[in-house]
Amino acid sequence: MKFTRKPIALTLLAAGLSSMGLVSTAAQADDAFFEALTGGKVSFSARARYESVEQDNPIKDADAYTLRTTLGYKTGVFHGFSGFVEAEDVTDLGSEHYDYNPAAQGNNDYSVIADPDGTEINQAYLQYNGFGSEFKFGRQELTYRGAPFHRYIGNVLWRQNHQSYDAFSFSNSSLDKTKISYAYINKVNTILGDGSDNGKLGSVDGVVDMDSHLVNIQYSGLPIGKLEAYGYFLEFENALYANKSSKTLGLRLSGAQPISEDFKVIYTAEFAKQDDYKDGTMDDQNYYLAELGGKYKGWLAKFSYEMQEGDGTSSFKTPLGTNHAFQGWADNFLFTPNDGLEDMYFTVVGKVLGAKVVAVYHDYETDSTSLDAGDELDILVQKTFKKHYTLGVKYADYNADAEYGGVDTEKFWLYGQVKF
Repeated sequence: MKFTRKPIALTLLAAGLSSMGLVSTAAQADDAFFEALTGGKVSFSARARYESVEQDNPIKDADAYTLRTTLGYKTGVFHGFSGFVEAEDVTDLGSEHYDYNPAAQGNNDYSVIADPDGTEINQAYLQYNGFGSEFKFGRQELTYRGAPFHRYIGNVLWRQNHQSYDAFSFSNSSLDKTKISYAYINKVNTILGDGSDNGKLGSVDGVVDMDSHLVNIQYSGLPIGKLEAYGYFLEFENALYANKSSKTLGLRLSGAQPISEDFKVIYTAEFAKQDDYKDGTMDDQNYYLAELGGKYKGWLAKFSYEMQEGDGTSSFKTPLGTNHAFQGWADNFLFTPNDGLEDMYFTVVGKVLGAKVVAVYHDYETDSTSLDAGDELDILVQKTFKKHYTLGVKYADYNADAEYGGVDTEKFWLYGQVKF
């Protein structure tokens, strides 16, 4: 027994120290997890806006005073994992009854201002970063280009209720100057929020059920600019709208070349082909974009030609895009006419007294019928103070042409935002 006590004692001591080490390691892991969970960052934003719409038709002019507020929390990182949740509220600050048609609860006596009241979780996702990749699972905003030019996939950030997606998304940047992105979308939470029923998108309570796949590849290693290839396969689950399902395959090149120290030429060329997908019924339609312009001492001027083909029955459409940024801020062409749309527009962007100034002139024509679809002038002046505070005014004036049969429309916005 004398020969066994010492080894047994040493064994028990070692086991005790080992267990204490395990407890210590577990405690450290718990501390690290708790620190990541509680040591994150809070985000807050509030945007108050007045919007007016005047149209040359029997419908009443609309006025909306709305406030959008968001409160978000991004956790710290624990072994590559993190999380984010963001609540969003839109409140009508006007009378008890809408003086506009919010396109959700409905007030058809007035023109549309698509900012219905509502409170919802705009984003809530789990994220993992590692191996040159980023994974997100849950409700999230999806975009593939700089704001606000989300031609195909966007968050519709101009409206008070942003668009988000119940999705799994993945991006990888491990290849030199290459970013590969994929997303699977199960639901689209549209700008119309709860209580809406929008036949054009096939939404019920502001939600579109989908079984859709997005692929986007961007390569910035070319000397002439960035090359982007994409394939968007949109399947609408609701049987009533399944015929709107489509696939879009496209290629885009955009770049800039310096001519002198102060001046550079900018250019973009893009082509896409859209066809039916799954139970979709549309015929093939093409998309063309060509842009040429220049930048000089902080000012930009460019001419753009954009064509969305149509044959009178079906046309090239972008149902998930931030369409307000295209074809005019008066929003007369959020949904491409079945005859298609040709848009030639000239854009000037610069700064005056520290304020951003944007002016755009559009000239529209239908594709298959070659009808004059009117013209539009858009103007924005916006200034940001101390990074967190923004004030802006925005104006759109669409003049219809009799042969197309559109409606003259004027819109005006005055807004202020604080963001932390």
